[in-house]
Amino acid sequence: MKILVAYKRVVDYNVRIQVKPDGSGVVTDGVKLSANPFDDIALEEALRLRDKGVASEVIVATIAPADAQPHLRNGLAMGANRAIHVVSDQAVQPLAAARVLLKLIEKEQPGLVILGKQAIDDDANQTGQMLATLWGRPQATFASKVAIADGRAVVDREVDAGMETLDVELPAVITTDLRLNEPRFIKLPDIMKAKSKPLETLQLADLGVESGEQLKVTHYAPPAKRSRGVMVKDVPELISALKAKGLL
Repeated sequence: MKILVAYKRVVDYNVRIQVKPDGSGVVTDGVKLSANPFDDIALEEALRLRDKGVASEVIVATIAPADAQPHLRNGLAMGANRAIHVVSDQAVQPLAAARVLLKLIEKEQPGLVILGKQAIDDDANQTGQMLATLWGRPQATFASKVAIADGRAVVDREVDAGMETLDVELPAVITTDLRLNEPRFIKLPDIMKAKSKPLETLQLADLGVESGEQLKVTHYAPPAKRSRGVMVKDVPELISALKAKGLL
C-alpha cells in the first residue's frame, strides 16, 4: 500500500510575523520557511506505518514555487521514499489544493492519504475534508491515534465531550492532530541519502487544475497593541474601572 502525505511549506512557527506596510500580505522575503508542523506529524505517522509493514511506500507532495525542492528533500530525509513537486507561483487555496491532491491520487492510487489537520499560515482546516468529499472516500480528522488492519483504519480523535473512535474503510483521508506523535530528528546521513531519492516535478497547469481564488483577501492588519495595565486597590475599584470602559 502507498501512503500519500501532503507536505506544505509555511513560514516557520518561530518567526514573528510582520504585515507589509501596504497591508497586502505578510513579509516572507528573507524569512525562514519550514514544513507545516502538522504535516511533519502526518509524515511521521506514515513512516511509522511503513516501518510496521502496513505500507510499502511513502510519497510526500507539495504545491509550491520552484524554490521549494529543499523543502521536499527535508521530507525525503525524514524517510519518505519519493517526492512530488507541483509547481505553482501563486498561492493555492484549500479547494484548489484538494483538487491537485485528487489528481495525484488518480495518478498514484494510494491506499491512504494523510495531511496535517490545518496549516499554520491560514489555519483553514479545510483541505482534508474537501479532498475526502471530492474523492468520495471516508475521512477521519484530528487523529490522535491511528491503527490500520484488514483494510480499515481505526482512528481516535479528541472531541469536546472527550474521545471519539472512528472505524473507516480504506482508502481514506486522515488529518493529524498534535498528540498523534513526535516527528523524528533528521540525521546528517539521512540528509545525504535524500539527495539521490526520486523527486518528480509537475506543473500545476498540466494537471488541469486552476488556482483561481474562490476567496479574496482584501486586507491584512496586525493585531491591535495591548494597552498598558492599570493597578487597582480592591474589587470596587476594579468594578468601577470596568464600568468606565463599558465592559460592565
